[in-house]
Amino acid sequence: MSENTRVARAAPTDLQAPRGRLPVLDVLRGVAILGTLMTNVWIFASPGSEWAFLQGMPQADPLEEPAEAVFRFLADGKFLAMLTMLFGVGLAIQYDSARRRGTDWPRGYRPRALFLFAEGTVHFVLVFGFDVLMGYALTALLAARLLVRSERRRRVIMWTSVGLHTALMALITVALLAERSPAEPGPGAERAERVYAEGSWFDQIAFRLDNALALRMEPVISFGLLLFLFLLGVRLYRAGVFAATDRGRVLRARLACWGLGIGLPFNATVALAGEDFFFLARYVAAPVVALGYLGLVGVLLDRAWLPAPAVSALSAVGRTALTCYVLQNVLAMLACYGIGLGLAERYGENGPWWVMGLWAVICAVLVAFATGWLRRFSHGPLESVQRWALRR
Repeated sequence: MSENTRVARAAPTDLQAPRGRLPVLDVLRGVAILGTLMTNVWIFASPGSEWAFLQGMPQADPLEEPAEAVFRFLADGKFLAMLTMLFGVGLAIQYDSARRRGTDWPRGYRPRALFLFAEGTVHFVLVFGFDVLMGYALTALLAARLLVRSERRRRVIMWTSVGLHTALMALITVALLAERSPAEPGPGAERAERVYAEGSWFDQIAFRLDNALALRMEPVISFGLLLFLFLLGVRLYRAGVFAATDRGRVLRARLACWGLGIGLPFNATVALAGEDFFFLARYVAAPVVALGYLGLVGVLLDRAWLPAPAVSALSAVGRTALTCYVLQNVLAMLACYGIGLGLAERYGENGPWWVMGLWAVICAVLVAFATGWLRRFSHGPLESVQRWALRR
C-alpha cells in the first residue's frame, strides 16, 4: 500500500468540517464571483479588451472620476484573491472527503483537476483571454500533492512561495520605475481594437490563439501567489474559520479587522503612487484586503446584518460558481464586443457609469438564473457536466 493511500484511509476523527455544505462558503463564493466581474467588466468595456489590459489600461483619476476610481479600487485583485483562497478551501474539503471514503490521494483528484484545465482551455479560446481556471487547475495539482505531506513542509513551501513572489513583484516595480520613457502602444493594439469592435467571433478566437503566450502570462508570473493562496485557504479551513462555532466567529472578526486595517491603507498607498506600482497593488496588497473581505462577509453573516434575500441570492451564485463565472464573461462579451451589442465602441467615450450599470445588470441576470435553476436542479449546468464526466 502506498504512502498516499495510507494517508487517505486514516481515521476521520480529526476532520474539521461537517459532511454537509458550509453555508458561509456558498455566500463567499457568490461574493467572489460577482466581485471578479467588477474588475473584468472594465476589460470587456475597453477598446482592444484583453490586449488593452496587457498594454496598461489607463486608471481612473480620483479627482475627475471618483466613482470609477473607488469602484475599481475596491475590486482590482481582491475578489480574484478571495476566489483563489476559496479554491484552496474546496481542495481541503475534497481531501477530507477522500480520506473518509478511503480514496487514493492525490491520484483520485487528478481527473477533476485535468477536467478543470480542459474547461479553462475552452473558456480561454472561445470567450476570455484571462481565464483563471487553467491556472487554478495546474496549481491544484501541486497543492493536492502537498496535502499528504507534513504541516511543516507545507508551511515552508507556502511562505517561500509568497516570499519569492513578493520579491519578483518588487523587481518588476523597480524595472518600471527605472524606465524613463513612457510606454508606447504595442504593434497589436490597433489590430486588437478592430478585432473586438468589428471582427467576427472566429477572428477573436484566432487573435487569442496568436497571442496565447502573452495572454497566459498572468498565472505564470503570479504562480507563487496562487500556490500561497491555495495553501492559505487550506490553513483557514482547518483552523475553523468557516465553521459555525464561537471560534469561527472570533477568527472571522480578526480577519476582517487585520485584513482591512492593514490591507486598505497599504493598497491605497501603492495605488495612489502611480501606474508603476500596479504589480505591487494587484498582486501583493490586494490579497491582504481579500482576507479582510472574507472576514467581513463572515461577520455580516454572523450578526445577521445581510438581508435574507441578499444571502439567498449570493448563495445561489456560489452554488453555481463555475457556471456563473463562465456565463458572466459570455454575457459581457456579447454586450461589449462587435459580435453582440458593441457597447464598448458605442459608449466608450461616455464615462464610467454605463460600465458600472452593465456590471449591475449582469449580476442581476446571474442571480435570477442561479436562483431559478436551483429550484429545479441540485447543481449548476457546468457543475452537472463536470460531475457526469468524472463519473464516467
